[in-house]
Amino acid sequence: MKGITFEKMDGSALKVGIVVARWNSVLTYSLRDGAIQGLKDSGVLDDNIVVLEVPGSYEVVFGAKHLIETKKVDAVICLGVLVKGETMHFEYISDAVTQGIMDLNTTTGIPVIYGVLNCLTEQQAEARATGDNNHGYWWGKSAVEMALLA
Repeated sequence: MKGITFEKMDGSALKVGIVVARWNSVLTYSLRDGAIQGLKDSGVLDDNIVVLEVPGSYEVVFGAKHLIETKKVDAVICLGVLVKGETMHFEYISDAVTQGIMDLNTTTGIPVIYGVLNCLTEQQAEARATGDNNHGYWWGKSAVEMALLA
């Protein structure tokens, strides 16, 4: 099975932002909960987890920038779920969000975790956003590791 392992980390001094899209909220809220658990398991204190909801995945980039500029976070996790439909909308949004998150990483000096699922089917998204395979958990741990690196 694919996966990643993490050494024990002490994130108790970190402040981490989570930007979560409300579009596909059943799945994005599950990812949010997984990310929060990953942060807590890495020592991040409840009071140092800042959650901001935005309408959709396209808006997570602006939300992340807002948290960096106003909440002085040490890392941001961007959470969204995009599922391919019958039009090109999926490709445009996926590309824009990917580029926006990468730009924030290179211009702000703050780690911004790419927690946007880009799936071909709803079943693929559900398999990655729920249960024991909730990718949000690992994105939470990734945020701590990268914030400690910065």
